[in-house]
Amino acid sequence: MARVSTPNSFDDLKQLISSRYGELSGRLQQIAEFALEHPNDMALGTVAAVAARAGVQPSAIMRFASSLGYDGFSDLQRVFRERLVAGSPSYRERIDSMRSKAETSRKTNGIDPVLGQFADDGIAALQHLRDTVRPADLTRAVTLLGRASEIYLLGQGRAFSVAYYLYYAIARLDLRCHLLDGIGGLLHEEARAAARDDALIAVSFKEYSRDVVSIVDEAAARGVKVVAITDSPLSPIARNAAVSFEVDQSPALPFRSLVAPMCLGQSLVVALGHQIAARGGHS
Repeated sequence: MARVSTPNSFDDLKQLISSRYGELSGRLQQIAEFALEHPNDMALGTVAAVAARAGVQPSAIMRFASSLGYDGFSDLQRVFRERLVAGSPSYRERIDSMRSKAETSRKTNGIDPVLGQFADDGIAALQHLRDTVRPADLTRAVTLLGRASEIYLLGQGRAFSVAYYLYYAIARLDLRCHLLDGIGGLLHEEARAAARDDALIAVSFKEYSRDVVSIVDEAAARGVKVVAITDSPLSPIARNAAVSFEVDQSPALPFRSLVAPMCLGQSLVVALGHQIAARGGHS
């Protein structure tokens, strides 16, 4: 049997991992998550080093490569290395490499290191957003929202602030929208009002809200168009989304920044406003 062609680009590899993720064993899913969250480690490490960082045995790394159709780890690693050579690493890597020097500078000039760290990570997240969001996806999302009869907004925990901002801003465009806030424990009942000609913007990051995940699954099954704002192509709300945006959420930080998802939300709203104005101008 002919060997299936394997991805040569990192973007295509991400799509392959995302499409195969549900078929993988728990151990291979763990490696898939590590690979997408730490592409530089995948590019530069030996099998043993990558396995140690991912918390698995080296043989599991080999099985992961094989499960994606690659001849071995070096064949898979080539895709990660080409990403590195092409200059796709985000600003975060440069921030991390400079952080120890920056700490000394902050102490010298009196800048609060906490503020400096959050500012650096915000810059990194925004750079990642700019580098990774494809204009075609932004256009698709705005077109989908512009055609929706009603727009529903959903987010829980720290993601709620993003959903609430979107609700506030979209309402200012005089579009029919509803914030699914679950007051009185009626979150699922509120969400069932969304119909096939409506759209749902769902926001969720690790650890993903079970309510948000189940509502997205149920809404997509009913034909509601879902726009997901999340942190990984492996996110459970990305799998059934018509359009999914993945923002940088730096898992190493205990308090993760909302700079990137807020910026993305503002971009969606402003682009939607431009579309509405253009449509009115041609009516």
